[in-house]
Amino acid sequence: MAFSRWKLALRRVPTGRRSVWSAGVPLIALAAGLLFTTSATTADGTTLREDRRPQLTQLIAEKRKRLAAGEREAADLLAEVDRETGRLAELDQPAQNQANALRQSAGFSKLTGPGVTVTLNDSPRRGADFGDNAPDNDDLVVHQGDVQAVVNALWAGGAEAMTIMDVRVISTSAVRCVGNTLLLHGQVFSPPFKITAIGEPTAMSHALESAEGVRQFREAVTDFGLGYTEKAEKNVTVQAYDGSTDLRSAQAAP
Repeated sequence: MAFSRWKLALRRVPTGRRSVWSAGVPLIALAAGLLFTTSATTADGTTLREDRRPQLTQLIAEKRKRLAAGEREAADLLAEVDRETGRLAELDQPAQNQANALRQSAGFSKLTGPGVTVTLNDSPRRGADFGDNAPDNDDLVVHQGDVQAVVNALWAGGAEAMTIMDVRVISTSAVRCVGNTLLLHGQVFSPPFKITAIGEPTAMSHALESAEGVRQFREAVTDFGLGYTEKAEKNVTVQAYDGSTDLRSAQAAP
């Protein structure tokens, strides 16, 4: 009797459910096998959760050693070039004397003497500080034209040598600004911008006073709170230019 009831209950189980379960088991097994295979391939015999930081640290250290070796090799090659240049120059002493005389004016030697230092800075104020007559944000920062106006005025005033942010300015130097940052010889500087020139301080000061661009900046100092300081130097040193001298293009002056 019990066997008959069990057999009857088995008959009542819907055949559709047994077929779905029967079809699902192979699919699940197949998916699991595929997952295991993918994990094994990715791991390639290693632990997937393995900490790779030691390998990265070692890789960085090796790259630094290689970079340092390359820098030493470059320095050795430059020293060799200088030695060979000096050896060849000894064969032509007049040419060597002429080259040495031009090094100072070209900016390749350190120079010390009296001069002037000009510092330009952004305004600490913001548009909201001015109330209803708020200026544009551009009126509150130092621009490329402001730096260039000071540089040109100092040259016009007889400057013999000049640095911007302690970087020597030479004939191929170009002052560029991006936002309120200054780009010079591949370096980026933030304000305040310091410009130092060696020369007769009084003559350079008069040149700054008469330069239109500098006068406009001084007016903005009063109107918007920009920073401008000018200091006569009794004895200041500008370092020699030590950057690249390669030229991409050149054109003869008319």
